[in-house]
Amino acid sequence: MKLQKRNCRPTFVLLTILCFILCWKCENSPTENEPTGDLPQVNPEQVDFDSKKLEAAADFGEQIGYTALMAAYDGQVFFSWGNITYNYKVHSIRKPFLCSLYGIYVKSGDIDLDATMEDLGIDDLPPSLTETEKQATVRHLLQSRSGIYHEAAAEAPVMKELRPERGSHLPGTFYYYNNWDFNAAGTIFEQETHTRIFEEFDLRIAGPIGMQDFDTDNCYYQYESVSMHPAYSFRMSARDMLRFGILYQKNGRWNGKQIVPQNWITESTTAYSYVDTSLGIGYGYMWNVIKKDTPAAQMIDNHCVFFHTGIGVHLLMIIPDFKLVLVMRMDTEGDFTDPGDDSQLLSMMIINARTDMH
Repeated sequence: MKLQKRNCRPTFVLLTILCFILCWKCENSPTENEPTGDLPQVNPEQVDFDSKKLEAAADFGEQIGYTALMAAYDGQVFFSWGNITYNYKVHSIRKPFLCSLYGIYVKSGDIDLDATMEDLGIDDLPPSLTETEKQATVRHLLQSRSGIYHEAAAEAPVMKELRPERGSHLPGTFYYYNNWDFNAAGTIFEQETHTRIFEEFDLRIAGPIGMQDFDTDNCYYQYESVSMHPAYSFRMSARDMLRFGILYQKNGRWNGKQIVPQNWITESTTAYSYVDTSLGIGYGYMWNVIKKDTPAAQMIDNHCVFFHTGIGVHLLMIIPDFKLVLVMRMDTEGDFTDPGDDSQLLSMMIINARTDMH
């Protein structure tokens, strides 16, 4: 009898359920500015790349220890190999991720690039910053030209070995790839925006461009006893990193919406220092930059490039003239062997698979 009573108004129940489903879809369906699902896929030959050369690159990548490789032309994936969904630690590629957030908040006026450490109340554990060091600006931190050579979290042995003496260079006068600068930039970002780096990246970048694997729970702050400023360690999959690269290749736009200001992308990928004078590799705001008419550019048919690496093996590279984004990943949280120059050889094998380099 109870069953019969429950079914006495089937039309009403059906309409109620239908209404609920329709409302849920309206509230949760992806919009133009919230893309979901896989990126468009094309055959390599459709975008002037050679399939056999890319297969050879994948074989070589596997041989030297890589676990994921991807490349896209103008937002279309034409090369995908390995475990592209696993959230590998990105190491130093964390810096371009923070830089993208800086661009958003510099435009909104919440961050002043010319504010000094003194203006912002930034100091560190004893031996504390000197009055001269406190004259370094936020811009100097992004350029890695602060002149502040305090010990820092997440410094590799070579960074400690090459770190200049305290007070040896005035702020803004000398480039040194300096984790103190990058870590303090993270502290300043959170202080000035009243947000947290990973959650804000998820809200401002990962969500709007449809990252599929990114999870703030996979990210963490690395505190060390030498400094009050932690490193901010990201983990990200190859396909999500490719999306981030495509965002930059498309000048900060995604599905018609400006996510990162276009002028910030231009400004941050302009070289202000030379990392390698022999090759002509420069450094912008948390990006390595290769300018035309330099020995490094000649390796890529004299095209401009901007990129970042993580401990020399992870790679995110954008070649704007080719509309090309390249990602190379390796599982570096266990035992692994640094392939050395073979990493560069692998990247060139993928780039040189292009059938029309001009």
